[in-house]
Amino acid sequence: MTDVKPDSRRRVLTALAHREPDRVPVDIGGSVLTGMHVSSVYQLRQALQLDPPGAPVKVTDTYQMLGEIGPDLLDALGADVASVPTPVTLFGYPKKGWKPWTLFDGTPVLVPAGFTTTPESGGDILMYPEGDRTAPASGRMPRGGFYFDEIIRQPPLDERSLDPADNMEEFVPISGKDLVYYTEEVRRCHASGGRAIFGGFCYTSFGDIAMVPAPWLRNPRGIRDIEEWYVSTVTRRDYVWRVFERQCEVALGNFEKLSGAIGDIPLIALITGTDFGAQNGTFIAPETYRDLYKPFHAEVNGWLHKHTAWKTFIHSCGSVTDLIPDFIEAGFDILNPVQTAAAGMDPRRLKERFGDRLVFWGGGVDTQRTLPFGTPDDVRREVHDRIRVFGRGGGFVFAAVHNIQAGVPAENLVALCRSLAELRS
Repeated sequence: MTDVKPDSRRRVLTALAHREPDRVPVDIGGSVLTGMHVSSVYQLRQALQLDPPGAPVKVTDTYQMLGEIGPDLLDALGADVASVPTPVTLFGYPKKGWKPWTLFDGTPVLVPAGFTTTPESGGDILMYPEGDRTAPASGRMPRGGFYFDEIIRQPPLDERSLDPADNMEEFVPISGKDLVYYTEEVRRCHASGGRAIFGGFCYTSFGDIAMVPAPWLRNPRGIRDIEEWYVSTVTRRDYVWRVFERQCEVALGNFEKLSGAIGDIPLIALITGTDFGAQNGTFIAPETYRDLYKPFHAEVNGWLHKHTAWKTFIHSCGSVTDLIPDFIEAGFDILNPVQTAAAGMDPRRLKERFGDRLVFWGGGVDTQRTLPFGTPDDVRREVHDRIRVFGRGGGFVFAAVHNIQAGVPAENLVALCRSLAELRS
């Protein structure tokens, strides 16, 4: 097993300081943005003979259907980052009371007790908020699919009664129970694992479209339709601004409580997962980012940099090259997932232009093309090339381009694992 004590944490912190560590740090499984679909986790565990045949894998994220990457697999991958898990799923039920379930492709898994589903006549599977079948279904897995899509449950909009507070129902001050939970989990990870700690619980959203439909709420109010939300950033700009304003106020209060309780333990803090890029360019104008999003990003990052030693993390898929200077000005330390196959996201160009001011956390191997459709040699070549390019001078944490998806050949997963092991030889 790989020794991660205490070098993993030091390795990550060195890279975050734009210095070159003993080797490039690795994150696979350290967050809901750098994980692996449960069917791929199952395949890899079987290929590495970590489990007996048919041993199920826990689903730790029932929206993206991510699998648990336990300590033995983290060691096999040489992972340097550990996650502080949230206690509930995106569908609002606790991650406990595990029970068996089977994916359409036959993968045996374990799901939380609240994972309550109903089959439709066509073969789709419905999921319910908080596992409550008396509420309207909030998720659907299409027949033969691998993931749950959110179901839009927005009632017809009445402009006269629209209230930004309705889109704030889920953004509340942290409870005493959650404060104790996260504090204890951070301290436990810090004391026991030796890995750097990723904190997804620091989330502020600011328009993350995965959060807008609120699949954990029984009857969400406000603007909850994806298309309507995007339209509203232009046609109801003041409404969206007021939502962000309140989110920011709540977030700063929560950060004050969390940082006070956690103390000086270093943390990688996920601030936002709002996607601003498509495959061929940004899907909002840079001026829109600067007007509507950047002020709040800057306020949150500024507060955290003033009061903590935490590093702030933005996840934004696609071609975001035109926005990277603004991300830097807004105070972000880290960019993920570094979608190198998108337009303008050439690894060498990114490193040359921004590598001294921004940490690239991702871009290590392409999950759209190379992992699912390449050969094991393709995987190995790309992993080594990305490490050479991004790792020079520090400022790089190896991760795949977003989560590793379902349908990746087992031999490519093994090739990824072996390529990372070569870093440690």
